[in-house]
Amino acid sequence: MFDKNGVMVQGHIKIFDPVSGEIFQDKPNAIHYENMSEALAQSLGNKGIGYISSMAFGNGATVVDTTGVITYLPPNTYGQSATLYNQTYEKIVDNTSALNLDPTRNYIEVRHTPGLIYTDIFVSCLLDYAEPAGQQAFDNSATMQGDYVFDELGLISESGKLLTHVIFHPVQKALNRLIQIDYTIRIQTLTNLSSNL
Repeated sequence: MFDKNGVMVQGHIKIFDPVSGEIFQDKPNAIHYENMSEALAQSLGNKGIGYISSMAFGNGATVVDTTGVITYLPPNTYGQSATLYNQTYEKIVDNTSALNLDPTRNYIEVRHTPGLIYTDIFVSCLLDYAEPAGQQAFDNSATMQGDYVFDELGLISESGKLLTHVIFHPVQKALNRLIQIDYTIRIQTLTNLSSNL
């Protein structure tokens, strides 16, 4: 008997200030299906690699013209060596890693409710007031340029591969604000898919 079930992976991010409650982004993201399929297989095959390790931030995915019109580049979701357009910061979110300096606020949870056909991977990352080093004092950049005016982010596997990529209007990280990212990856089984193996 041929099993016609399948698996779908989708993601969603929420970027917000946990103190003020201001929401900067609340949207779905793109999945790098080749790298994600390899990561899932490596994890299920107990190879000790493939799992989510860090969240990467960049500033190269948009162009803002002199009138303030924003042009968005497409997400990088093809080719095993895909990266952010211009990565400027990376933070460990694997709470089992010795390199994670704050595992209570930067962590990964697997969430499943018995009887449902999906499981969520919930990744939480907090950029505290003093990080990244070298940021501006206030979030009042007039040009929307700079290393920490983020317009893209992605989840990176332990082997260094880009698993997801999301592009959004620029958000400045400065000393006067916290930025928290709640990133959900949903893995859902589907039925009645036609597929040839």
